[in-house]
Amino acid sequence: MTSATGELDAAGIEPGRLRSDYLRCRALHARHGRTYFTATRVLPPERRPGIHALYGFARWVDDIVDEPGPDTTPDDQRARLDEIGADLDTALTGGEPREPVLRALAHTVEGYGLPGDYFTAFMASMRMDLDTTAYRDLPHLREYMYGSAAVIGLQVLPVLGTSAPREEAAPHAAALGEAFQLTNFLRDVAEDLRRGRVYLPADVLEAHGVDRPLLERCARGRRPDPRVRGALAALVEVNQDLYREAEPGVAMLSPVARPCVSTAFRLYRAILDEITAADFDVWSVRHRVSDTRKLAVAAPALARALWARTVPRPRVGT
Repeated sequence: MTSATGELDAAGIEPGRLRSDYLRCRALHARHGRTYFTATRVLPPERRPGIHALYGFARWVDDIVDEPGPDTTPDDQRARLDEIGADLDTALTGGEPREPVLRALAHTVEGYGLPGDYFTAFMASMRMDLDTTAYRDLPHLREYMYGSAAVIGLQVLPVLGTSAPREEAAPHAAALGEAFQLTNFLRDVAEDLRRGRVYLPADVLEAHGVDRPLLERCARGRRPDPRVRGALAALVEVNQDLYREAEPGVAMLSPVARPCVSTAFRLYRAILDEITAADFDVWSVRHRVSDTRKLAVAAPALARALWARTVPRPRVGT
């Protein structure tokens, strides 16, 4: 596997401050997005820093919302998001931002010609997390997920490259971002409740006789309830529909990128398998894919990626 510095060398990022900025993003990605990070290791080294910058930025901002310090108030969080938003505007309009993560992001945005709207939509969803604690139905939740997840899929698409016209691949990339996030929401119901939030559509919960107090009782007792099982089973099917919507997009990626996304696809969808196999018990354990299974999926994907790099093929939209 190529080292962190080897990735930067391959991407042509010269020693200096920008190199340190990218390493900061890579560390954030490795610490917070272990499944994504494993999949990224399958990419050609020169494409990895751009992915690290995009995911590092997303995780950095998300931590401000989800992991505040003990004395941090919502007003403090809003002020910090406003600071970042202003610095992001500087980055997106050709200025030099102050924050290391944003300097790496600006370099990636410029290098791949990414639309600034993707990042302002992301910031809007992060601000929603400070005020919105429940979602009335799936369309309402997907409004949030567009900025928090769909745009992530759209951001990484130019970095990955496509073998089909990018506009054809884009809806599938957006669906995959949403699929990954809904899997997180299903796995992390208890953790989100501790933060005062429910990311499960209220109408689906109500159809199965579930309300927030019942969810909180399950979380406190770390025990499932038949009504909650029914709601979660219904939402797993919604999640599977999103994966099915996303799946055709994998074949539209450049050959060297397909193994990476296929790896992430299989590993994240496997979390749903774990939830289903546990009879939708998301209370007594946080479901994750084992390191052994990650290796079993990633190793053949790496072999396919290495093979793809040796076969010259015309690419569209890269």
